[in-house]
Amino acid sequence: MAQALRPNTVGGLFATDGKPHPLQDTLLAVTLVLGLVAFVTGFFNHLHLLSSWAGLVGILTGAYGQWISETTRERFGLILGLGASGVGFFLGMAHGGLFGGVIS
Repeated sequence: MAQALRPNTVGGLFATDGKPHPLQDTLLAVTLVLGLVAFVTGFFNHLHLLSSWAGLVGILTGAYGQWISETTRERFGLILGLGASGVGFFLGMAHGGLFGGVIS
């Protein structure tokens, strides 16, 4: 019964290795929030500036978070945020882009 001797590593919400990861958790939270903002505002034509910029920054923070992530839970949340950021970014670009209506 080797599984009975296995330690419980499910202590934290994001850190499955039992160690704190403040930078990775911050990048995860920022990516998820920006992804949610980009995804929701991407469905409104007049909010294309917000959705495209939030999506672009969410993609960049999510990519850096993936690069330095250490646990599977962090990577899972980052992938969700990256997907939402990507959809919001592309919808914002389709509705007018990063500078649409600002620069003539």
